[in-house]
Amino acid sequence: MIDHITLHMSDAEQGIAFYTRALAPLGYIPKVRHGRTVGFGVDDGTPRSDFYVSPMEDGAEAPVPTHIAFRADGEHAVREFHEAAIAAGGIDNGGPGPRAYHPGYYAAFVLDPDGNNIEAVVDWSHAD
Repeated sequence: MIDHITLHMSDAEQGIAFYTRALAPLGYIPKVRHGRTVGFGVDDGTPRSDFYVSPMEDGAEAPVPTHIAFRADGEHAVREFHEAAIAAGGIDNGGPGPRAYHPGYYAAFVLDPDGNNIEAVVDWSHAD
C-alpha cells in the first residue's frame, strides 16, 4: 500500500498551480504546506495528504519523468481531469477512453509541466 508520493519539480510553484487545477475534478485539494512543499489529498476535512509537490534541490539535475495514476470516481471525472489538466497547461498524452490493458480500464493521460505522465483512471476490474 502506498502512503504518499512526493514529486520533485523544477518549478514547484508552477507544479502546485498545475496540480491544484488538474486534480480538482478528482476531489484533490492542496491541504498542507511545509515550506515550499505542498501536500494534496481528498477533501475529507483532515490534513492527511498522499501526494506532494516539492522543489528540486538546488543544483540538482532535471527530474526524471514519473508516472502517477490517480483513481477517479467515474468516467466523467476522468474526462473532467483531462480537460482541467489541459486548461492548466498540461499536454495531452492520451485522451479519455477505454484502454486495452483489460476490460473496464478507462483512463486519460496528461504530461505535467516537467513532462511527468499523469493519469486519471477508473478500473472496474478492481471494484469492490
